[in-house]
Parts: sequence; structure tokens; C-alpha cells
Amino acid sequence: MATQKEVLFEVRGQCALITLNRPDQRNAIDRPMCAQLWRAFEDFDKDPALRVAILTGAGDKAFSAGRDLKEATREEGLPLPPLPLLGDTLHLTKPVIAAVNGVAIAGGWVFAQMCDLCIAADTAKFGITEPKVGRGVAWSPPMIHMLGSRIALELMLTGRTIDANRAYEIGFVNRVVPRAELIDAALAMAEEIIECAPLSVVAVRQVVRHTLNMGLDAALEVGRQVCAPLYVSEDANEGARAFKEKRKPQWKGR
Repeated sequence: MATQKEVLFEVRGQCALITLNRPDQRNAIDRPMCAQLWRAFEDFDKDPALRVAILTGAGDKAFSAGRDLKEATREEGLPLPPLPLLGDTLHLTKPVIAAVNGVAIAGGWVFAQMCDLCIAADTAKFGITEPKVGRGVAWSPPMIHMLGSRIALELMLTGRTIDANRAYEIGFVNRVVPRAELIDAALAMAEEIIECAPLSVVAVRQVVRHTLNMGLDAALEVGRQVCAPLYVSEDANEGARAFKEKRKPQWKGR
């Protein structure tokens, strides 16, 4: 019998659609899913034909319910292998969009948080439930930067679940769309990114990350250093020519 693919990888033009595929278990993260997700992100990052990835969940109920606690009970005392946490345990050179199709709690919240952008179905729910099951929130510093201490503390101290509109209000979600339109909306956002110059997209992500990690003056200096090569790149010349000639630029990534 063939092993179930717990993470699906589909190419849509220059976009990779990565799907957590345990819908009957609310896309809970077990060992096979963890290993397959590492490979999916690595395959995406090393493929020069792919510019953006979308991370979503199979089915309508859950994006991910976090760690598979049934597996954790069977393997009591054994830690889950390191998760591919973007910007922490795994650093990609290209952007990833979370397309949250349902419940995103605990590790599901973390997966939505680690992506560069997040689009949520209007039926999605979000929650940080680790304290309710005696687990920690070592992954939370980026979220505290993102939302501020008051909102972060409220979410973490209560374990409260919030809906997609509240997640949008606090700045965790970029857009809320009807469930039926979720993947199309994510693909449309990916296409907007793909239309931009590859070197510029890389530089934007670097500047944002450095800004979060540094004081203002240091981040400004790093931003100048990161962006300086762009102005003398082939793509910068192509962008100017395309603007003058009123056509779409043909990016080379150099």
C-alpha cells in the first residue's frame, strides 16, 4: 500500500501550492507531515522557476489544529522533530502566503504566522491554545512584534479563539475572503508578487526582517546596503525600458 502523502505539492505557473493533507485529523502535525513539509519548502526554494509559495490545508474544517496530540500521547516524552518554521529553523529566499481555510490553532497559528502574508477564509478561526494543554509558546516573539504585547498577552493568557475578521483587525491577516474564493485570492496575490522584479522581492523581505531585528538607524543602513545592487542590476534597466515602452518587463533576476 502506498504511503499517504500528508503534504501535497502542486505547481501553478510560477507558484507552488503546498497543502497540509490530513483533513480527517484536522491537518494535525505528525512526524510524516513534519518531514514532508521540510522537503516541500526546500523543493520550492531551490527551484528557480518558482517565485511564490502558498501554504493551505485540505478540506473546509481546518488549516491545522497544531501538534497531533494523539501521536504525542503514544510517544509520551519524545519531542516532535524540529518544525520547518520559516524565519527560524528554515530560511527561504522567496515569499510564502498562508491561505487559511479553517481552524488555525496552536501549531496552525504558528504556520499562519511564519508566512510573509496571510489570506483567510471568512470561516477561519485562530487561537493560541498551548497553555490550555500545558505547552509553551517559545515561537511567540515574532508574534509579539507583529501584534504588540497587550494583544499577544490576551491571546496567549486566555487561549481564546478569534474569528477571521478579528484576526484582520489586529493585523494578523491581510485579507478575508469567502471560503470558495480563498485559493483564487491567494493565487492573485502571488501573481502580483511575481510581476515584481525578483531581486526587489528578495530585498524587500531582507529589509523587513532586519527592521524587526534592529534599531531604526541600523536598519536604515542595512536597507541601503541591501538595495544598492538593485539600482545597477539588469532588471533595473529592463524595468525602466519596459516603463518607457509601455510593456510588461521581462525579469532575469540579475
